Amino acid sequence: MPHDDVTVPELVRRLEDVRRDCREDNTELRLVVDSKVSMERYQYENRAREDAYRQLADRIRAIEEARDLEQQKRREDEQRLTEKRAADRRLIFTAIIAPILMLFLQLYLSARGAGQ
Repeated sequence: MPHDDVTVPELVRRLEDVRRDCREDNTELRLVVDSKVSMERYQYENRAREDAYRQLADRIRAIEEARDLEQQKRREDEQRLTEKRAADRRLIFTAIIAPILMLFLQLYLSARGAGQ
């Protein structure tokens, strides 16, 4: 059994090999662990993404509400303008056309009364 006897330099060399293997394994493990995302970070990023989506949805909703309000205001303005035009037509009739008709009626009656 001469193979069972290990010299000190051989033992040192073997221990150095084991040590080197352990370092390589540790390096590989460190790379694997570093590439994994912690649960806290995942939850934080997920919450941040949800907040961003919620903010985006709120902004879209605000834009749509503003657009709806603008359309409603535009319709109200158009209705008000239509009512104003109708009032202006009535005003024109009562302020201009009615007095002119009254003037013609008076002239007609005066001319007719003067002829009798």
